Amino acid sequence: MPVSRSLNEAAARQQLAEICRRLYDKDLIAAGDGNVSVRLDSERVLVTPSGFHKGFLRPDDLIVTDLHGRRLKGAHNPSSEFLMHEACYEERPDIAAVVHAHPPISVALALAGVSLTECVLSETCLLLGPIVTVPYSTPTTDEVPRLLRPFLRQANALILHRHGALTLGRTLDEAWHRMEAMEHAARIIQAAMSVGTVSTLPPAEVSKLQGLAQQLRIPRPPEPYATAGPGGTADSEAALIEAVLKRLRP
Repeated sequence: MPVSRSLNEAAARQQLAEICRRLYDKDLIAAGDGNVSVRLDSERVLVTPSGFHKGFLRPDDLIVTDLHGRRLKGAHNPSSEFLMHEACYEERPDIAAVVHAHPPISVALALAGVSLTECVLSETCLLLGPIVTVPYSTPTTDEVPRLLRPFLRQANALILHRHGALTLGRTLDEAWHRMEAMEHAARIIQAAMSVGTVSTLPPAEVSKLQGLAQQLRIPRPPEPYATAGPGGTADSEAALIEAVLKRLRP
């Protein structure tokens, strides 16, 4: 369902700046990493500025743009990666906030070839659903939205290979919670990998969790995850995890 509400701009500025501080405090961004945006209404977006340390942003530093990233209000340039945010809002009218960060363990697992698409932890399966890895694209270029678009309707949490992660939400808090939950799950999986084999949840249990999510009205992306990439096929993520584990074990 399309998001149609309007946000108070002053309150949204305070909340967005606070979430940027949380990202920094949780070690999910460093230096100039990351960018965050929220839709103020059907025509305007509040977004972080380009070139700023997001952990120390003030509410007045934030920029108001149109849906294509053209600056409407503010003294600085909007995020150089606004094309990514634009694609998110175009493909997902049901969301109103985007968080892009660089969570270390989530990104590290992707670098090692470990996919988080299949359910391993029940809480993650229930709250996030599939965590999809998007093929590498050069940051700040139009490659990013072009490669990202096929995945946006299939996931609320995505890892951008060699380039951080992206979470979507109906609110800023929801998008932030998804980023925090994804990295927490990645830390648990990394710890488990260091001492033994990590197996995925059985399909029957995954189905039960999906049904429970529906009963609890926990939002899901509009389309099920169906491919391993544009033009790819749905490989067994469990087999991929096991192959990587065998390679990593002494």
